[in-house]
Amino acid sequence: MKKQQVKRTLPDYLLYILRVLAIFAVVFMFVPGLNPARMSGLVNKTLSLFTSGYSYGKLTEEFTRAVTKGWVEEGTLRLLNLSSLGGCIGLAIVAAGMCMSLGEIKLKKLGVGVTILGTLVATGCMSGLFTAYNAFCNSTNTDKVEPIFANGLIIILAVLAVIFLLSVIVFFLLPKAKKEDKFEMQAKFKLFLLLLPFIALTLVFMYLPLWGWRVTLFDYKAGYELTGDRFVGFKWFTYLFKNAATRQDIFRVMRNTLAMSGLGLATSWCAMAFAIFLTEIKAMRYRRFIQTFTTIPNFISWVLIYAVALAIFSKEGFLNSVLIDAGIIDDGILFLQSSDHIWIKMLAWGMWKGLGWSAIIYIAAISGIDQQLFEAATVDGAGRFRRILHITIPSLLPTYFVLLLLSIAGILSNGMDQYFVFKNSMNKDTIEVLDLYVYNLGLGSGGASNVALATVIGMMKSIVSITLLFLANRGSKLVRGETIV
Repeated sequence: MKKQQVKRTLPDYLLYILRVLAIFAVVFMFVPGLNPARMSGLVNKTLSLFTSGYSYGKLTEEFTRAVTKGWVEEGTLRLLNLSSLGGCIGLAIVAAGMCMSLGEIKLKKLGVGVTILGTLVATGCMSGLFTAYNAFCNSTNTDKVEPIFANGLIIILAVLAVIFLLSVIVFFLLPKAKKEDKFEMQAKFKLFLLLLPFIALTLVFMYLPLWGWRVTLFDYKAGYELTGDRFVGFKWFTYLFKNAATRQDIFRVMRNTLAMSGLGLATSWCAMAFAIFLTEIKAMRYRRFIQTFTTIPNFISWVLIYAVALAIFSKEGFLNSVLIDAGIIDDGILFLQSSDHIWIKMLAWGMWKGLGWSAIIYIAAISGIDQQLFEAATVDGAGRFRRILHITIPSLLPTYFVLLLLSIAGILSNGMDQYFVFKNSMNKDTIEVLDLYVYNLGLGSGGASNVALATVIGMMKSIVSITLLFLANRGSKLVRGETIV
């Protein structure tokens, strides 16, 4: 049976254009280079329209002297801030109207009307930026105030004008809604809108920072601009492999990273085992206590954990004091400072902190197992351990393998906080992992930082992680017949 073709009309095509423009308007708010509120050179060039609207302090932090000297009125700055805020609100209304346009005819028409309202609000508020610009131009000291007419204002006003014009056309072209029609939307569009905030957050915090990778092509120093005279091409990529000291450092931190991640993978079954034994505790009071007691450490920062470790295991700590008082040792043992068995120590601290939290997903999976299987096994004479062996563990293996494969894909990303707080001059060579090495390289003290080289190493790590993810996914397909992505 052939799928019925949906006939597209002119309003449908115009709505596609409007939605694209609405997406541009939303993105526009977060792009510093297009900030229409930058009407003065004293406005930080890294500020976006959104930041200019919600943070008056950020917008005006360079205007203190200008206000004190009377070159700029504080009311002008308030106008600049409120106009930016109003512009953001108007653009948000436009975006909301376009989301509503995904509904049926009645909701679609309402959405177009809301979009028209949003364009009027945004345009009206943006006009305040003209007033602020004129005030800067009429300053008693324009050399210090540095009036600048932001090109972003012309761009956004042009976009708003197009959105307004097309919205009006669509509003009159859409058929009139019937009385029995409701403000409804198809389920697929509802689900899409529910997912949209998470997509936006992923784009902002995961993909937008990738624009910073361009620093790898420059001889970059913090505070400097990426100008043509600083362009060095692939210098830092080749430096990574040509410099002997860098190669040795990479080998050392990769050894530490793979060793600690490998120990984590080898003991990843412990969370599943802990969850199984925990659910076998029949007394709910004790089960809840143990689960709470083992989950709480996950919410304690590594700084506090190190403070506890220092109080217990330092040379003058509780453990050494007890051993010395008991006559077992004559002098304190350097438990924390020593590099001996440091990988095992870090594994132990990590398991203590995360075992209870990691077991939660397995506990949820156990609660989803059909209880009739356990009842049938009990009737057939299976004891507790037989039920665990033949029902619980096989039911948890799919979850375990998915988490294991994801851990393999992230084998180079074993975090930084834990190793940062436990690092000292005596164990640095064996505790420094890749993430910590990149942090130290990018934010080195005493002018030793190399942001470009640190970014190159971070890029390589991302590429390797993605490669491992696809290999793990392929391996899962070959071994289990199922993929994870």
